[in-house]
Amino acid sequence: MTAASPLPGEVHSEGPVKPSTPVQSPATLAGAGELLRALAAPVRIAIVLQLRDADRCVHELVDALDVAQPLISQHLRVLKAAGVVHGERRGREVVYRLVDDHLAHIVVDAVAHVQEGS
Repeated sequence: MTAASPLPGEVHSEGPVKPSTPVQSPATLAGAGELLRALAAPVRIAIVLQLRDADRCVHELVDALDVAQPLISQHLRVLKAAGVVHGERRGREVVYRLVDDHLAHIVVDAVAHVQEGS
């Protein structure tokens, strides 16, 4: 007679049993890597946190983050190319917003993780 397989959530002498993660395609993993690279700069993290609260134009991000306008624009280009933010022209300004809430969760979770270790 063989032992039954442990169920997800059960705790054994080795610790809790976690459900297995499905294998992802190389294209999916590459895309996730590109997304994480786009988020891997302190200014870009700060921009995502600002956009989590509200849509913002460049000058609002410059004021909130105390970073030069050309640098904010450069970081916004990286985030836009990675599909993290979307810009919409409103008159003479471009207003930026996050593409979806998942992106804010990634950044918020990373910041919380670092703060827990401090």
